[in-house]
Amino acid sequence: LVSDSWNHCVRSIDLDTLQVETIAGTGEAGFSGDGGDAVNARFDYVMCIALDPAGRTIHIADLKNRRVRNVDRTTGIVETVCGNGQRGVPVDGSQAKNSPLIDPRAVASDTDGNLYVLERGGHALRVVRPDGTIRTVAGTGEKGFHDGAALESRFASPKHICCDPEGRVYIADDLNGAIRRDDPSTELVSTVLGRGIGDARIELLHPHGVRWHKGWLYVLDTGQHRVIKVRCP
Repeated sequence: LVSDSWNHCVRSIDLDTLQVETIAGTGEAGFSGDGGDAVNARFDYVMCIALDPAGRTIHIADLKNRRVRNVDRTTGIVETVCGNGQRGVPVDGSQAKNSPLIDPRAVASDTDGNLYVLERGGHALRVVRPDGTIRTVAGTGEKGFHDGAALESRFASPKHICCDPEGRVYIADDLNGAIRRDDPSTELVSTVLGRGIGDARIELLHPHGVRWHKGWLYVLDTGQHRVIKVRCP
């Protein structure tokens, strides 16, 4: 599955036949189609996509529409689950679909049905609970670098996220050159790689992607043109 940002759509590539199919988006920028077939819907800059742990739902960060939208892989139906298109910081406990967002860059969900939304310009991590409410869980909203209590932590233009099976969220913190981890069970944010932490030999320059897989973290170290594989601490 590929987020084709500038074509405002999501593609599927069959790895056996190498055939490409558009599964969401008309290719024209805009906002439309909720409640209908995703291939007839309009998006505006599909920044990042992610599958839910069961592989049944595609989460789409519809960046310029300031929304997060879900596509059901069985029915092909698209729905907005977060964001009303307005720019702003959502109020904790409000309904996610009726709330503003600043710039949703990446999304990921855990096995408990929590949907995490990363805001690059908002320097914060938010979560949509299974009951449809949204709240900020990490970051003050001010640019900087600080570990500790999640709501007192600071990020600098974070770019991408993923979840591990324990529900912890890993954050590619772009301008801080670090991979950070938010642990919902302790409500603490820590740095696990970069800035001399973790493997001190590894320095990161513009980490733009992070993925947990079978006990390993894969980090896209964009500024140094490489992918790094490290054991999850």
